[in-house]
Amino acid sequence: MSLAAWSHPVAAITDEERHARLSRLRERMQVSGIAATLLGPTESLRYFTGLVWHLSERLLGAVVTDDKLIYIVPGFERSRVETLPHLPGDIAVWEEEENPAALVSRLVGSTGKLALDDALPLAFYHAFTAQMGATRLVDGGPVIRALRAIKSSAEIALIRYAMGLTLDIHRKVRDTLTPGTAASDVVRFIDQQHRAAGADGGSSFCIVSFGGATALPHGADGEQILQAGDVILVDTGCRLDGYHSDLTRTYMLEGDNNAFERAWAIEREGQQAVFDAAKLGAPCESLDAAARDKFAHHGLGPDYRLPGLPHRAGHGLGLDIHEAPYIVRGNQTPLAPGMCFSNEPMIVFPGAFGVRLEDHIHMGEDGAHWFTTPAANPYAV
Repeated sequence: MSLAAWSHPVAAITDEERHARLSRLRERMQVSGIAATLLGPTESLRYFTGLVWHLSERLLGAVVTDDKLIYIVPGFERSRVETLPHLPGDIAVWEEEENPAALVSRLVGSTGKLALDDALPLAFYHAFTAQMGATRLVDGGPVIRALRAIKSSAEIALIRYAMGLTLDIHRKVRDTLTPGTAASDVVRFIDQQHRAAGADGGSSFCIVSFGGATALPHGADGEQILQAGDVILVDTGCRLDGYHSDLTRTYMLEGDNNAFERAWAIEREGQQAVFDAAKLGAPCESLDAAARDKFAHHGLGPDYRLPGLPHRAGHGLGLDIHEAPYIVRGNQTPLAPGMCFSNEPMIVFPGAFGVRLEDHIHMGEDGAHWFTTPAANPYAV
């Protein structure tokens, strides 16, 4: 989104913040003995430089050294890159018959170690291995993920505002649904509403499921028509200055379904158990365990068995909709101020229905905070 068209009450990320991010990256590089980091055409390129680019077979990215920022650009794309928002830096071009890995190697020097953006495709890794040798290549993922996992107040404000836009749209959807509604019409309506609210390009994704399809965590293929008495699951989000919202609500339009009401209440207990376990310093896996323990108390599971929780209890969120930290068994990463992650310990009853309530948490200096208020009952959002 062009900053000239920015009309939201929260600020977009500034170049000053991006310079600070680069400074922190350089500090980590010095400690690790890394001469340069290559950012690919990924969300990490956007995070550190502001440049947004699509992935293709041609390498476009940026090399970060201790004192330079150098964009690696196909020659015929230079004029386009120069028109896009990005931090100032040198531009090094490569032509179609040239090897961009050789260009990067020359910039790094003959002995320095190069950290590679962990979201780069394997084909690029092979090109750098052939050019520089595997011993000079370092996985840049741990450093990049650790920096991106700690959100600034500006990032948290953007996510909070985007979440609010999406929650308001959830409420509008609830008010428009009637038996006979097609899921595809709901998806279009949500996209239109996200666009009207000023989100980047409408919905970033949208899952609308009715009845038995709600037992499929990522929805069913093909059209669905809402029937009277169906369970309804809507999972959608948008982006604001690149930052994601991601909210799920599961409900029914009318009452008197005891099985659904009981399942919904258990799901809400599991979600609350995750929030209550979100203490500073707690390992991420302990939040997943809190949900499973709560469900086991009600005879669900254990582990990933169904009926129960078939997947992790949550994922980090920022410029990527799924990023560190992951709320999953085996992840011992301690929670720290600035971390943001989903809370969605879904319950699946195979062949019947599923219930997923998804809100997100951000960790402050004083502990956990909701981005959005969880749903109040099985017939509301």
